[in-house]
Amino acid sequence: MSTQVKESKLADQLIDKLRMKTATIGVVGLGYVGLPLAVEKAKAGFNVIGFDVQEEKVQAVNRGENYIGDVIPADLEALVAEGKLMATSDYNFIGEVDAVAICVPTPLDIYKQPNMKYVESSAKAIAQHLTKGTLVVLESTTYPGTTEELIKPILEQTGRVCGEDFFLAYSPERVDPGNKHFKTKNTPKVVGGMTPACTKVAAAMYRSVLEGEVHEVSSPAVAEMEKILENTFRNINIALANEMAILCNKMNIDVWEVIDAAATKPYGFMPFYPGPGLGGHCIPIDPWYLTWKAREYNYHTRLIETAGEINDSMPDFVVQRCAEMLNVKGKAIHGSKIVVLGVAYKKDIEDYRESPALPIMEKLTKAGADWVAVDPHVKEFTLNGEQVVCAELNKDLLMEADLVLITTNHSCFDLKMLKNNAKMILDTRNTFETREQFPGIYEKI
Repeated sequence: MSTQVKESKLADQLIDKLRMKTATIGVVGLGYVGLPLAVEKAKAGFNVIGFDVQEEKVQAVNRGENYIGDVIPADLEALVAEGKLMATSDYNFIGEVDAVAICVPTPLDIYKQPNMKYVESSAKAIAQHLTKGTLVVLESTTYPGTTEELIKPILEQTGRVCGEDFFLAYSPERVDPGNKHFKTKNTPKVVGGMTPACTKVAAAMYRSVLEGEVHEVSSPAVAEMEKILENTFRNINIALANEMAILCNKMNIDVWEVIDAAATKPYGFMPFYPGPGLGGHCIPIDPWYLTWKAREYNYHTRLIETAGEINDSMPDFVVQRCAEMLNVKGKAIHGSKIVVLGVAYKKDIEDYRESPALPIMEKLTKAGADWVAVDPHVKEFTLNGEQVVCAELNKDLLMEADLVLITTNHSCFDLKMLKNNAKMILDTRNTFETREQFPGIYEKI
């Protein structure tokens, strides 16, 4: 039997199982990407096995206890009770799945180079139990070439051939925590397989689960690059907004009013807004994958690196502004009481990964400030290896503070109490959009 016929036969068999919802699907990594994906696949009618090395996550899922904001707790509880979703740390169960998605972290090391140990260890674990005709999809954001150069060789060490004995594709995660309109279910998906049959099978899986369009591309590398482009686009435009904020501050111009005015143009302009720095696991990190990979081709990504430098410098700018505001009142930042309002990296979520509030608090500590963090969504967090418990926002806390620094504008914050009791406010999020009169001093970055 020819290779092409074997590939087609295996692909058709798996597509039939996906269409009939008789396939068992695995998800490796039960974090912000993996758990919502596992829940959607189970809700679509598949039996789903979630894999994670963290036993506490495994046990929580098997108890039906949710720990991710974008998952509806009742959905998770019902799916576990029905036996549609289970979790395990035992990779022997890989042998029972027909398709598996890898959704593990891809952090940077201290030199801003990709740390692929989680992807590599996941691929090796899958390879040990890979069965004929299985689909493997990498969803973790990474540099172009990862699927072909890293995942494929590991899986083929089993003696099985990609495209003949198993299918391999890349489909980047698109998760925006806290987004009320676009969730895993309805966000369009991009899929690129190692062979046309790989693409066909992977696309069939996502079409059987999701409502959003599934866009097929010619290779995993194209899909990997498009994901980097998405977040690099945002990184660069946010850097422009941040640089405009710094310049507007020097020129005594309200950058938020400038952006609102520019946004009235119905074409050729898309508003991006400044802030205290970048947060989350995507925008601050993803462009550096491309910068690292570009060195292999003797190319220097100047614009990307400059944007990264601007965004990385924003916590310094924020602390400098705090010092300047305090100085107006004859106070040094050393010894001043500062309330940092918001630890999460964006509004109305509990995720504080890469949050700019963290380096800001580190810099306030080095400057000798006496700060306290407030965030109803983040009860406690880790800073420099130590656990920090968030305080409760109240009138007394505000009145005792020399300055309130708004780093995240959660909807639950009592803005009236904040306005009436804070001596000084530095707002990095345009929380008070109208030009109201404040009893104290109010400034924006």
